[in-house]
Amino acid sequence: MAEHQTTIALNIGSQRISMAVFEVSKNDELILKAYDSESILADPALDASKASQTRVAIADLVERLNVGNCKARYAISGQSVFTRFVKLPPIQDDNIEQLVTFEAQQHVPFPLSEVVWDYELIEGATEKEAVIVAIKADSLDEINASVNDAGLGTLEVDVAPMALYNAFRATYGNPEDPILLIDIGAKTSNLIYIEGRRFFTRGIAIGGVSITTAIAKEYGVSFAEAEYQKVSNGMVALAGGHTSQLDESVAALAMVIRNALNRLPAEIARTTNYYRSQHGGSAPRRVVLAGGGANLPYTLEFFHEKLNLPVEYFNPVKNIALAKGMDPEIIQRQGHLMGEIIGLGLRSVGKSLINIDLVPQVVEQTRAADRRKPFLIAAAVIFLGGLAAWAAFVNMAATNAEEETVTMQDQRSSLAPLKSDIDQLLKKEESLRQIAAGYTNAEAAHVYWMDVLAEVRGAFASDAVWLTDIEPLSGYEATAADAKAAGSKASAKEQNGKSVIKAEFATAPYGSSSLVDSKSESAAPGRKSAGAEITANALRIKGFWRKTEKGQNVVSELLKKLRDQSTHFRFSIKDAKGAEVELRDERILDITVVGEPGILGLPFEITLPLAREAAAK
Repeated sequence: MAEHQTTIALNIGSQRISMAVFEVSKNDELILKAYDSESILADPALDASKASQTRVAIADLVERLNVGNCKARYAISGQSVFTRFVKLPPIQDDNIEQLVTFEAQQHVPFPLSEVVWDYELIEGATEKEAVIVAIKADSLDEINASVNDAGLGTLEVDVAPMALYNAFRATYGNPEDPILLIDIGAKTSNLIYIEGRRFFTRGIAIGGVSITTAIAKEYGVSFAEAEYQKVSNGMVALAGGHTSQLDESVAALAMVIRNALNRLPAEIARTTNYYRSQHGGSAPRRVVLAGGGANLPYTLEFFHEKLNLPVEYFNPVKNIALAKGMDPEIIQRQGHLMGEIIGLGLRSVGKSLINIDLVPQVVEQTRAADRRKPFLIAAAVIFLGGLAAWAAFVNMAATNAEEETVTMQDQRSSLAPLKSDIDQLLKKEESLRQIAAGYTNAEAAHVYWMDVLAEVRGAFASDAVWLTDIEPLSGYEATAADAKAAGSKASAKEQNGKSVIKAEFATAPYGSSSLVDSKSESAAPGRKSAGAEITANALRIKGFWRKTEKGQNVVSELLKKLRDQSTHFRFSIKDAKGAEVELRDERILDITVVGEPGILGLPFEITLPLAREAAAK
């Protein structure tokens, strides 16, 4: 039976932070109870704020999954650690620890006193081999502080490539053919060679950030705008005139992405040659793709073209049971992103083959204290036995104790002024924390609205639809009674909710605020009191559409696409009995279907409730 009935797994990537809650069945099988993720902007220019962004993202996940004050197993990215595979001379197992420590001193580029390191023996190799993993202690303390400040304790610390390898083994067993698992992350792509019961891994500094940087340089735009274009319109161009049938701008963007990715197959070839020559491995015969960088359309076809090998997406969740309420389609769609999470969960049931543990010194000290508890209890028993003999001297010491009490009271009086100074410093610290929280919250809100706009742009990407206005609303309420009204067509203009954008914003001078003043009398119902933060709970989208040759209602079709894929909008409401009622198109869509002859486009308006209330800044 596993140590804990519930286990929390956290994967800390450069751009994606994901968390899962697992339950352990009576047969020591994992059951996925909850899963969620947060994205942060991996702009190299914002590395100074990376720790605060990570802390905010983890805190949001802790709150949404309701796992505060719990201990978690978390994985750090491969780029954060130093990894080396070393061959060991034949020696008795009693001396393995001493030998590996000697090898670590030779290979780790820092004194061992300044790092946290661990090792694991590799099974299946013809010679005795070990993998050594190390990280600077201060870097690990910074990461661990982000986890602890978000309300989680530290149970174990793994490394992403090792967790990914454990998930692969649990899912695919021992394939006969040599496998190359390519995990394309934001800043690094991890190559994991799997052959029999042995493996080899290497990190390459090419990932999603490389593609975004190439787009920003090619078009002379900011990193944030380049990331938006990549997510919204990006795809990988293929050989053989693949882009000839695409729109010119889309084809040009696809070629920029292809050129940025072309470096990766070349590095894969170099690593494969090194693995074969230095470690006696075999060339891979199959390729498995994982990671957020594999989300771009035609990525799989690109690697098949370049490597001339069968390529498939990693699916670590196919053997994982889902708890009631989990959506199988969403989990399957994001399966190739969940390898590290599954690998961490496997450690809780003892089904992981590689068990690297890079816990910070403070956690190791706590573990050591727990190991000493039995001895401390025994010492306490002996102490209590001698307590009876000591009681005879209590009366004699009472007088001395009274004198010491008077002395301590005098010392306390002399320290009183220092207490006042300390209290003032604590108040100042709290004030600075509030200021810092304001900056981090603003950054989180900024990234959130970029994701919302990217989702809208992706869903309404059609040459038959033009979006003209996207307007956040506050105080919007979609009632269950409206949602159930069969055949009723409530105009979006008649729906409640007030715009958080000033009416005169389009003509206002540059630099003035675009938001409605929260102190104004015209503020929407349900808005917060004067001086409070302006928030939005819905988005109003306006535009024009034209009929296709088949006369289809394109807007309704695209709205259906948004229903199927959306993570930022909700399309249902609870009625008076607490049952979920779907918001039909008639409730949220106001569309003109017949117009005067010669009109190029017909207007439409959609009001979409947000999945959660968000700050408008």
